Amino acid sequence: MTTTSTTTSTTTTETSGHQHGPRMDFYKHAPEVRKAMFALSKAANDGVDPVIGELVKIRASQLNHCAFCIDMHVKDARKAGESEARIYLLSAWEEATGYYTEKEQAALALTEAITVLTDGFVPDEVYERAARHFSEEELAHLIAAIIVINSWNRISVSTRVQPGSYQP
Repeated sequence: MTTTSTTTSTTTTETSGHQHGPRMDFYKHAPEVRKAMFALSKAANDGVDPVIGELVKIRASQLNHCAFCIDMHVKDARKAGESEARIYLLSAWEEATGYYTEKEQAALALTEAITVLTDGFVPDEVYERAARHFSEEELAHLIAAIIVINSWNRISVSTRVQPGSYQP
């Protein structure tokens, strides 16, 4: 019984993702993908307000449980002058009345809808809310930026990139 209990406990810990190390150096084995991702990131983010861009990157990374990207983008946001309160409250932005502008809230709602896609689509009201605050060009770049951070998150989560080493 003790052996079974220990084995079950170990298996649960390993499959739940609480104790694990990196799986592989993805970019070492796919350097052209890394190069393409950086180019795509630059193209997408060039049309996005930098403050909104960091909020979006942090929020998508929180939803995707990407510790490496959360660490990276919190550091980048701090370096850019983002307040600690806004960073801390980002996971509860809807309840943090007064901390985020209407435009930021629209971007965060769109980020959540694109990142989660629980219903298989982005609801019209979420898209229309964002469209009221962003020009079509800005909105296209914002959508691209959200897609890109989700891609980075999925690479980092699937290969278990470890947080902490990134320095802005």
